[in-house]
Amino acid sequence: MDILWNTLPYVVIVLFVGGTVWRHRYDKFGWTTRSSQLYESRLLRIASPVFHYGILFVLAGHLVGLFVPDSWTDGLGISENAYHLLSLYTGTAAGVLTVAGIVLLVYRRRTTPSVLRATTVNDKAMYVLLLGAIVLGMWAKLSHAGGHGYDYRATISPWVRSVFTLRPKGELMAGVPLAYQIHVVVGLALIAAVPFTRLVHMLAAPVQYLFRPYVVYRGRSPRQLGNRPPRRGWESVR
Repeated sequence: MDILWNTLPYVVIVLFVGGTVWRHRYDKFGWTTRSSQLYESRLLRIASPVFHYGILFVLAGHLVGLFVPDSWTDGLGISENAYHLLSLYTGTAAGVLTVAGIVLLVYRRRTTPSVLRATTVNDKAMYVLLLGAIVLGMWAKLSHAGGHGYDYRATISPWVRSVFTLRPKGELMAGVPLAYQIHVVVGLALIAAVPFTRLVHMLAAPVQYLFRPYVVYRGRSPRQLGNRPPRRGWESVR
């Protein structure tokens, strides 16, 4: 099994980086969420913020848990038990928020005919992977919530950091509970799929909007238009 944990992360990195470069070069105009707000906006105004805030908290929790060593939290006076309880409650809350957002988005797609027609097989696969990764993470966490919980910072976190130092320690994953192993595999599959789905929009921050000039709208008075009736679609807006 060591070869799996030593090899799989690099396959995912190649797919993620290579897929992102390919998408940007050959599908630049497809680099979008393919917004369906024009079709339906009432549910979207609720579901979209719920999902996005939830997934941001989930990502923040993963970054802290995987890349902040336990020696750092110990130095801050946070015991392992306190960290476990904080991770359990905040992680579960963020997961529930994210799942609620996904369920609302899927419900919206299933019950709005125009949105359903705009839903591709790629979108459906993306929702399955995304929901699977979140639910499996919650399952892994809650199924080992008793006592001090499972200390993944002694196994999974060092393994992840070893991948980025190009010295993978796959042996650290040998004794990891099966629930966590499945969650890691599905999570890696989701990362590999990002460049090939609408999730790629997360890599495109609209920084240019901060520096672009103002868009100036100028109206034309009736005197400028003369006696000609305005063309359809160009009527004056008051």
